[in-house]
Amino acid sequence: MDRNLLDTNVVAQIGVVVKDIEKTSQAIADFFGMDKPEIIMTPSREKAKTVFRGQPTEARAKLAFFQLGNLQLELIEPDGEPSTWKEFLDERGEGVHHLAFRITGMKEKIERLNKNGIPLIQSGEYPGGRYAYLDAGDVLRMIIELVEND
Repeated sequence: MDRNLLDTNVVAQIGVVVKDIEKTSQAIADFFGMDKPEIIMTPSREKAKTVFRGQPTEARAKLAFFQLGNLQLELIEPDGEPSTWKEFLDERGEGVHHLAFRITGMKEKIERLNKNGIPLIQSGEYPGGRYAYLDAGDVLRMIIELVEND
């Protein structure tokens, strides 16, 4: 395996899939003595261009973000459409879904990871950037997310 496939070792975010984002975000806010963050909806397929396991999907999710020092905690409540979030929730239940890394050179990083046995499972766009989830389960026992902002 190549060394430092991402050209970084700084975790920017931990993503957690939940069944009830309202309840969970309030519990986290109370635990940390913080305000409950705004809950947002991911963009529609037309804007997000979401692809899951090689197929376009209408998948959307509710998101809430907590800034905990230098680390962001993302809560994700998936809708019923095919996605890595729904698959995780259906197969494993609620819990840590991914570690995210901010990168540059998305296409190159995806190719490098694929070459090293870490396949792309979902990708999409958001205002100001793009993301990709890769299945590092066989290598790292987790999903990783790449985030690239414009």
